Amino acid sequence: VQLVESGGGLVQAGGSLRLSCAASGRSFSNYAMAWFRQAPGKEREFVAAISWSGSSPSYADSVKGRFTISAEDAKNTVYLQMNSLKPEDTAVYYCAGAQSRTYYFTESFYDSWGQGTQVTVSS
Repeated sequence: VQLVESGGGLVQAGGSLRLSCAASGRSFSNYAMAWFRQAPGKEREFVAAISWSGSSPSYADSVKGRFTISAEDAKNTVYLQMNSLKPEDTAVYYCAGAQSRTYYFTESFYDSWGQGTQVTVSS
């Protein structure tokens, strides 16, 4: 499956952005989807994950309560709603997917990746 992210940009601290990840090639059914991010000079880190098995989404502690991951199967699209953004949220955000009913927090689990979208939060 091919993944294409969109929705990144420049926003002031406290603002909001919604990232989208559109899949082509097949349905998201039986897929686990996740968002990761990589800040300059840092390793890529887990942000949020969701699956179509009905289990609750999972979030990194650093974004819990501020970010929400959701999925719209009819549009083959996964979203990341980001509120109360902070300068430390500045990073390239990547969408990732794997054919599994369960999601995991490690990037090695995911075999489909988007190209990334830049999110910059100014102070």
